[in-house]
Amino acid sequence: MKIRRPQLPRTRAGWRRLVQGVMAGCVLALLPATWLFVSTGDRLRDAADVPRTQVAVVFGAGLWDGEPSPYLAHRLDAAAELYRAGRIKVVLVTGDNSREDYDEPDAMRAYLTRHGVPDARIVSDYAGFDTWDSCVRAKRIFGVDRAVLISQGFHIRRAVALCEAAGVDSYGVGVSDKHDVTWYYGGTREVFAAGKAALDVVFRPDPRFLGPKEPGVARALASGR
Repeated sequence: MKIRRPQLPRTRAGWRRLVQGVMAGCVLALLPATWLFVSTGDRLRDAADVPRTQVAVVFGAGLWDGEPSPYLAHRLDAAAELYRAGRIKVVLVTGDNSREDYDEPDAMRAYLTRHGVPDARIVSDYAGFDTWDSCVRAKRIFGVDRAVLISQGFHIRRAVALCEAAGVDSYGVGVSDKHDVTWYYGGTREVFAAGKAALDVVFRPDPRFLGPKEPGVARALASGR
C-alpha cells in the first residue's frame, strides 16, 4: 500500500491557514501550563516564610542504587529543615513501591531519620505512583486537610494545583537546583504533564491503588516530639 506524503500548501491563503493552525495548536498546548502558573501564584513560599503546618508532603523523585537521587535528597533536606525549625510536625513521604526491588518511601524515611527527623514523625505512602495519586491518597487515605508540599520548582505548581483539587489546602516550597540537563528535562516534561493534570482535575480519577484509610498521620501527630 502506497502512503501519500502530506502536501504543503501551494497558495498564500493555504500557508496562512497552516500557520494559523500551528499557532492555535501551540496556544492550546500551553493553556494547561498557563492555568497552573496563574492558579498557584499565591500558594508558593520559601522555607523561611511558609505557614506553620502540621504536615509536609514530599513527593518521590527516583532512587540511585537504593538511595534518594540528588533531586529527591534536596526535597528531603528541605523537609528536615522545616521540621528542625518547628514549622512542620509530620512528614508524609509518598512514592513508588510497585516492585520489591524499588522502594522510594523507605529510602526517603531512612534519609530523613539520618538528618534528624524522628522515625515516629514520618509516615509512608507506598502507592504514590504519580502526583495526582499522592494528593488524593493524602486526603482520602491519610486524612490530610492542610499541608506544605515540597518539590523542585518546575514541579511544585502542578503539585499544589492537584492537591488543592483533591481537597488539601496546600502551600508549596520549591527547592532550588542547578539548571543541569535533568532540570531542563523536568521543566520540558512539565509542559506535557500540565495537560494530564488538567484532565485529572476535570475527571478526578481514583488512584491506581486506593485501599483502606490509614491512621499514620493522626498517630504521628499524637506522638511526642
